[in-house]
Amino acid sequence: MEHRIVGPGPYRATRLWNETVELFRARMPLRKHRCRFKSYEHCFTASEAVDWLHELLRNSQNFGPEVTRKQTVQLLRKFLKNHVIEDIKGKWGQEDFEDNRHLYRFPPSSPLKPYPKKPLYQRDVIKFPEWNDPPPGTSQENIPVRPIVMNSEMWFKRHSIAIGEVPACRLIHRRQLTEANVEEIWKSTTLSHLQRILGLDSLEEVLNTKLVNSKFIIHNVYSVSKQGVVILDDKSKELPHWVLSAMKCLANWPNCTDWKQPMYLGFEKDVFKTIADYYGHLKEPLLTFHLFDAFVSVLGLLPKEQMATEAFQICCLLLPPENRRKLQLLMRMMARICLNKEMPPLCDGFGTRTLMVQTFSRCILCSKDEVDLDELLAARLVTFLMDNYQEILKVPLVLQTSIEERVAHLRRVQFQKSYPEVYQERFPTPESEALLFPEKPKAKPQLFMWALRKPFQPFQRTRSFRM
Repeated sequence: MEHRIVGPGPYRATRLWNETVELFRARMPLRKHRCRFKSYEHCFTASEAVDWLHELLRNSQNFGPEVTRKQTVQLLRKFLKNHVIEDIKGKWGQEDFEDNRHLYRFPPSSPLKPYPKKPLYQRDVIKFPEWNDPPPGTSQENIPVRPIVMNSEMWFKRHSIAIGEVPACRLIHRRQLTEANVEEIWKSTTLSHLQRILGLDSLEEVLNTKLVNSKFIIHNVYSVSKQGVVILDDKSKELPHWVLSAMKCLANWPNCTDWKQPMYLGFEKDVFKTIADYYGHLKEPLLTFHLFDAFVSVLGLLPKEQMATEAFQICCLLLPPENRRKLQLLMRMMARICLNKEMPPLCDGFGTRTLMVQTFSRCILCSKDEVDLDELLAARLVTFLMDNYQEILKVPLVLQTSIEERVAHLRRVQFQKSYPEVYQERFPTPESEALLFPEKPKAKPQLFMWALRKPFQPFQRTRSFRM
C-alpha cells in the first residue's frame, strides 16, 4: 500500500489523481455485506473506504500526514461524482457520500483521466538580447545602398576580399541596453533558473510565460522593507487597516497593543474569524490561477527540501507585488500563532496547526477549473510554506547576483562600443599614454676639462732624438 512518488512536471495533478485511483481500486479490501436482508458481494462500506484511503494518503510522500479524515471524505465524494465508485444500486454523479455504513462498489469501467495534449513549445524560454540583432521590422535587404563608382582602388578591395586577403565586412546594428532589455533579462534568467531546477525541457507545459510580468519580478526584488516584506507603490492595493490590525493582534498575542478594543472571553476566536473571512472572499488565490500548475509541479520536489525551497523562491517572485505582500504577512501570522504557547485554542475540533492549514489553504492555492485534488495539494503546499516561509519568501541571492552581473557586463560593452574615445581616456592604452604623456628631452651631459683634450696618442721618436 505505497504511493509512487510523482515528481515535478506537467499535468502532475492528473498523474496524482490516476495514481490514487489505481491504488484505491486495486488494493481496497472487498468483502460480502448484508443490507436490508440482502447480501452483496465485492463491496465495502463508506466508513471502511474512509479508513483505508485516509491511511493511504497519510503514508504517501505525495500528500503527507497532514491529510485529515474530513479531506478524505471530500475526496471520496469526488470519486463518487467522477464514477470511480458507485453505490450498491449503481447510482453515482452526486456528491452525497457520507462517513457511514452505506455500501459502495467499483464500476467495471476505468475512471482514469486522459492527459491533455502537449502544446507546441520551444526549448529556449526567452532569447537574450544580442548586440548585432537588427531592430524589429528591419532587414539588411531593405537598407538603401549608394551606388559605388568602380575604380582601381575599389577593384583592388573587392579582389582582395574575393581571394581571402581581407575579411568581408558585414553590417552590425548597435543596440543600446534599454529598460525593456533589462526587464527581458530578468524574466528570461528567472524562468531559465526555474526550468533548470524542475528539470523540464520547457516551462510551457506548466506555465504560460506570456503572462509572466518582468516588472513584478524586479519590484519583488528591490522594493522591500528591512524585514523583507514587499512595499507597494499603490496604497489602494494594501490590506485594509482593520485586517492588518487584526493580524498584528493575533501574531503578538497576548501583547496586542495595536488593538484598542476591550477584550472578552472568546475575543481571539472572533478576531481569527474576521481574518479568515477576508482571505476567504478573495476573488483569486494568492498564488494566482495561472501559476497553479507551476506550484503543483514544485510539490514533486518536496523530498529534496533544498531544491524545493529554491523552486518556491523563484515561483513566489513571479507573483504580483500585492499578492506577495499579503502572502508574507499571512504566513508570518500563521507561523507565530502555531508557535505561541499562550494562544488559547481557536477551534474545539482541530489543533492550531491543522486549523491554520485547513482555513487558509484554499485562499493560497486553488485551481480555476476545480481540480479534484486541489484541497490535498493546497494543504501539502501550505504546510511546507508555513515551516519554511522565512527562507522561501526572501530573494534568492544567487539569481539576483547573476542577473546584476550580466546587466553590468552588457552596459560595459555598450559603453565601450558607443564611446570609444571616452573609454580610451578612462582606460588608456600604451599608444594613448604615449600621446598624452610624451617623453621628456634627455639632459645633455656636462662637459669636463679633460674631455677637451685630445685622446692619448702613442709616443713617436723624432729624428733629432735619435741623434
